[in-house]
Amino acid sequence: VQLEESGGGLVQAGGSLRLSCVVSGTIFSSNRMAWYRKAAGKQRELVAEISSSGRTNYVASVKGRFTISRDNAKNTVYLQMRSLMFEDTAVYYCGAGVGELWSWGQGTQVTVSS
Repeated sequence: VQLEESGGGLVQAGGSLRLSCVVSGTIFSSNRMAWYRKAAGKQRELVAEISSSGRTNYVASVKGRFTISRDNAKNTVYLQMRSLMFEDTAVYYCGAGVGELWSWGQGTQVTVSS
């Protein structure tokens, strides 16, 4: 399974970014998809996840600001991020899961300047 994230970058506080993750080597529609992030000096945390049926879940700190979505026809999961804050600065990783087996991308850096 291969995952390739894109869309990270440098943005000012209050701005927006959309991350994309293209998945290959698996039946995308059968996978749960998730975005995690790892900030310097902090533990990795789940940001958002979306089930194969489209149910979503978010960490409290991003509810109302981030939206996870998937396009099964494009084997792609997205993370739309709005009202970005300095605290959102991290490396964002895309994950694809079937059962207990997860695969991960290399990550994309998101830096929010205050």
